[in-house]
Parts: sequence; C-alpha cells; structure tokens
Amino acid sequence: MATFNRQFPVKRILFLCMGNICRSPAAHCVFQNMVDRAGLRDRFEIESAGTIGFHVGQSPDPRMQEALESRKIPVIGHSRQLQMSDLAYYDLILAMDNSNLEDARKLDSKGTLHNKIELFGNYCTKHDEAQVPDPYYGSTGGFDYVIDLIEDGCANLLRQFTVNKHRT
Repeated sequence: MATFNRQFPVKRILFLCMGNICRSPAAHCVFQNMVDRAGLRDRFEIESAGTIGFHVGQSPDPRMQEALESRKIPVIGHSRQLQMSDLAYYDLILAMDNSNLEDARKLDSKGTLHNKIELFGNYCTKHDEAQVPDPYYGSTGGFDYVIDLIEDGCANLLRQFTVNKHRT
C-alpha cells in the first residue's frame, strides 16, 4: 500500500468485474497510469476486485496484458475477491456491468452503501455503452475495445475528481 500525502483527501476507488482478470484490472492499470502521469498519486488509492474468487492471486489475463502493454500502460495488480469491508472502505466502487453492480449491492443487504456502487459506463463520454463487455471469451480485438471504453471513462473520472471541488 502506498504512503499518501494527507494534504489532500485521498479518494479510494475500486474497479469491479466478475473474475478480476480482464476489465477491472485494466481499469485499475489505466486509471493508475493517468493519475501517475498527472502527478496525482498522493490523491488516489486505486484497486480492483472480482465478485467471484475463481482467479484469486492471478495476474491479469495475458491478452489484456498485451493490449495494455501495446498502449504503454504498465500492468499491475493481482486478482482478489470483493469483500464486504471494501464497501465501507472505498469511496467509489465502479462495476463493469449490471450483474457485478447487483452482486456488489447484495453484499450490503441494508442498502446503506449502495450510493457508492455505480456502473463504470456512466463515466464514459465518447461511448454509449452502459456496460463494459467481458472480452474473455471473444476475440483479441475485444480487449482493445474494452480499453477504449475504459480510457474514456477513466479520463472523465479523473476530470471529475480534479475539476469538481465537491468530489475532491
């Protein structure tokens, strides 16, 4: 875990998909790269998780790694499963699709933390996709398309956290 300069409030963001080997680690990598390039590492804590634990401890899917590396985005992280404690800890949890949104909200049976759990697609401005499709069973081109969506949403997310004072 990084040491943060507490001069600014740190925003804790968790990206979420099913297995945490394709979409959510890609979002983690893309957003971390954008934050680092903007010199804002001390303002964010970024992580990713999956709603299932099938791939715990694994690196991102090799096809996703290749797609990220082709864009010179460092590959970081290992798969882990979403925990109830994550709902309280993170300021914003961004699910890649409705199924993962629903699964995350089921962990909070009282619904008190549902407002922190949103669809990642809500942050996209150049694409109309409400959900980020899972590229796992598709062609290699699906990984590039997913990164296109993720770069769009992450750029807008970073903009919102650094421009809108109510978010920072």
